[in-house]
Amino acid sequence: MLLIRDNFSEDCMSDEINLRILLANRPSGFPKESDFIIEESSIPIPEEGEILIQTEWLSLDPYMRGRMNDQKSYADPVAIGEVMVGGAVGRVVRSRSPIYEIGDVVEGRLGWQAYAISNGSDIRKVNLDLGPIQTSIGILGMPGLTAYFGFLDVCEPIPGDTVVVSAASGAVGQVVGQIAKIMGCRVIGTVGSDSKLSFVVDELGFDAAINYKKQDVGNALDVTCPNGIDIYFDNVGGFVTDAVMDRINTGARISVCGQISQYNLPEPEFAPRNMSILTRKQSKMEGFLVTKYQSLFDDGRIRMAGWIKSGELKYREYVVEGLENAPRTFIGMLNGENFGKTLVKLV
Repeated sequence: MLLIRDNFSEDCMSDEINLRILLANRPSGFPKESDFIIEESSIPIPEEGEILIQTEWLSLDPYMRGRMNDQKSYADPVAIGEVMVGGAVGRVVRSRSPIYEIGDVVEGRLGWQAYAISNGSDIRKVNLDLGPIQTSIGILGMPGLTAYFGFLDVCEPIPGDTVVVSAASGAVGQVVGQIAKIMGCRVIGTVGSDSKLSFVVDELGFDAAINYKKQDVGNALDVTCPNGIDIYFDNVGGFVTDAVMDRINTGARISVCGQISQYNLPEPEFAPRNMSILTRKQSKMEGFLVTKYQSLFDDGRIRMAGWIKSGELKYREYVVEGLENAPRTFIGMLNGENFGKTLVKLV
């Protein structure tokens, strides 16, 4: 990974360094560390109406892989030479805004950088009474809210439903499964290791789990879901989804949150092929973006924070220290090396 030291300008706080991770290349297949550049530049000074934020925690999420591609999507791609996109939380260290004071904790799309400038339109103040600072970009942030609304609104669970969650130990999957249990459902998760299997069953309370790397998923679903599947929360796509689709019940609800098995393929797979089952089973498959529910975010955070305090909702974090380690950690996450919500601690 290339290190660049930028020229320091007079309009910056030149006694300190702003470390930034830039996109160097558009990956073909899995990203490589050479697809990123580490840049050392001076820290900018906020103009009137702006604030300077020191990043304390950075969230790494699968959606970022799609933003590295130059293709039409729900959001613009990251430009070559620009800071990698990402949610982060930090504190205001300089303010020329009447709304934000020094010391305020704020969260937003601050990117992969140690310091960020904002005019306030792209951030929110964090309520630390709800949980530790990093939960604002984890279980009480985008990943947790994705699980909350993607399951409760899209899947419309009914007590007694059989629910299958793929990538069940990940940032979203672990929350979906626990909310399903709170709603009175029977929950089966798919995971990629025995340690993750034990975690979701023994610690999170899933009724069963399947290690897709060791077990035949279809056969395992026949054993764990003998009466079929009412809800499928899909984070991965691929052969796991194929196996689930063959076993859905009439009136099943399928929430398509992500397709991580497809993100690093040069060409997407043509799957699932068994879509006609949706007609035969009078079922629905719905994709969603969590931003649809933005006006309800505070309600979701408060409800989940209550579940956390009552012990009904647990979470696991995978923490790596140092912004310079973000590219390697991000690549590892795409390979399934993380265990829980992937975070980079900067301060």
